[in-house]
Amino acid sequence: MPFDVEAIRLSFPGRTIEWSASTGSTMLVAARAAAAGCPSGAVFGADEQTAGQGRLGRSWHSEPDLGIYFSLVLRLNLPPARLPIVTLGLGLAVAEAISRVTDIACDLRWPNDVMVADRKCCGILAQLDNNAVIAGIGVNVNHASLPEPLAPLATSLRIAGGRPVSRESLLAALLVSIDTHTALVERAGPEPILAMFSRASSYVSGRRVTVEQEGRLLTGTTAGLDPSGFLLLLEDNGRRTLILNGGVRPA
Repeated sequence: MPFDVEAIRLSFPGRTIEWSASTGSTMLVAARAAAAGCPSGAVFGADEQTAGQGRLGRSWHSEPDLGIYFSLVLRLNLPPARLPIVTLGLGLAVAEAISRVTDIACDLRWPNDVMVADRKCCGILAQLDNNAVIAGIGVNVNHASLPEPLAPLATSLRIAGGRPVSRESLLAALLVSIDTHTALVERAGPEPILAMFSRASSYVSGRRVTVEQEGRLLTGTTAGLDPSGFLLLLEDNGRRTLILNGGVRPA
């Protein structure tokens, strides 16, 4: 069912919200709009992405009319080094919005995966583009099933909750929650987000994991976040390693 973008525009008067039936990648659309000077908070979404972008160069499965696929342009009063904190804040915002709309409890897998019962339901990609943050968010909402090889690794809110979810209600909740969390980063710095993420994520501390980093597979136990939002790993060989961008998976 096509997305009712007019309902969202009515809820957020004055906010730039553009939606298309299909696009290659909402990240690219948002980046072009940012370069043209669009305002902070502008939203660019689609009912389908044919070349959705995931983290570390991966693709994002974007089945038509079933998920929420959108990117925001955020012009935040923050130094570039705070981008990892912004990513953590976006994860918290998504988990909060999902819980509010569906009553489904989410876990957060560092740095950018929103999980339900150990399966991924949402991915987040935040990139700096000159003076703007382009934040891409993809949520599996009303998928009744997912294709192989995604099925063992991913889920949707419909599968998890047993009922369809209004995409319009969820996007409205997402935008409110994202505004709240990004404002918190600007106002209070990284500490509140670090504390909140550490409480909300089972992956931050005491979790046995494997991590792909720089062509190596590391195994160990997570040991918290550093002040910049990076993950600390106590490897099985006793070495304490800072994880900057690796894919974290349960060991």
